[in-house]
Amino acid sequence: MWIDTHCHLDAHEFGERSLALAAQALARGVGMVVIPAVDRANFPVVRELAHQAPNTSYALGIHPIYVPHAVEEDLDAMRTAVGEAMTDPRFVAIGEIGLDFFIPMLCEPEMREKQVYFLREQLKIARDFELPVLCHVRKSQDQVLKHVRQVGPAGGIAHAFNGSFQQAQAYIDAGFKLGFGGNLTFTRALQIRRLAAELPLSSIVVETDAPDIAPSWIHPGVNTPAEVAGIGEALAGLRGEQPELVARTTTENALDVMPRLRALMAA
Repeated sequence: MWIDTHCHLDAHEFGERSLALAAQALARGVGMVVIPAVDRANFPVVRELAHQAPNTSYALGIHPIYVPHAVEEDLDAMRTAVGEAMTDPRFVAIGEIGLDFFIPMLCEPEMREKQVYFLREQLKIARDFELPVLCHVRKSQDQVLKHVRQVGPAGGIAHAFNGSFQQAQAYIDAGFKLGFGGNLTFTRALQIRRLAAELPLSSIVVETDAPDIAPSWIHPGVNTPAEVAGIGEALAGLRGEQPELVARTTTENALDVMPRLRALMAA
């Protein structure tokens, strides 16, 4: 069994196919798909979707790309929503949150400061409710790690990790797993492939980030959660390990870092 630890199954690219795609993923051996929110407006969307397919769960958070339009009241609403969601077994994490210092508009000093504020406030929510975080770390590995260390959430996943081996170890030491997806299937992605091949398997989870980061065999098409099985098999090939071992270990890693997901799947 595979777990897709990061999939935007509610994305508009999927139209009315979200439930069919979840079923397709299940048929490919994807036993669970975690759907992170990106904005206050789609909190109810991901929650409803996670209750419509048996192999889905959700997280709540405000993505850094949505921070420019976010307001203080969104953080208040998020804290309230998280408190209410604690009774929902399909709610498993805080996310997608983080920092994005790749998009030029988000790199302006005022916007960098606002991103940091929203990240820290959401890390505090995760800490207060003892929840893991799904972190966006694009061009911001060290900065996100600094705030994680200072605030102290209950572990999490560094989504689409593409840092150094030293940064990877720092996240592992902070109780994080590292998310790998379709990027590792491209021969030109040398650093990601080295990380995926050489990091301890105990530190790795697999993800699609669907509809984005399509693997090589469907690029530039729309990614779907079913592709996590192929991504996992590609990971096994890079490591010279059996896909069954990689599936079993990455699944256990995901359950370790998201205890509420373990409880959901054991129910």
